[in-house]
Amino acid sequence: MRSWPLHDAKARFSELLETCLKEGPQLVTKRGADAAVLVSLHEWQRLRENARPSLKELLLAETPRGDIPVPGRGRLHRRNPVGFD
Repeated sequence: MRSWPLHDAKARFSELLETCLKEGPQLVTKRGADAAVLVSLHEWQRLRENARPSLKELLLAETPRGDIPVPGRGRLHRRNPVGFD
């Protein structure tokens, strides 16, 4: 993956896009730190399809993702404390 400083990415965006389409994802840096990655639409769609749902999505889902076995309620069976028979 090639790295592009932000000023080069802005000035040569057409070249950045063509390189992305031909060679794959391209990294854009800002002040020397990784800032963003340009990927093709096909790659983005593949990543989205394979992504796991977020915790927020799981918690807000209308249907449960699985069944959690909950034991039935009933009379408690406790042992008598020692010396209190």
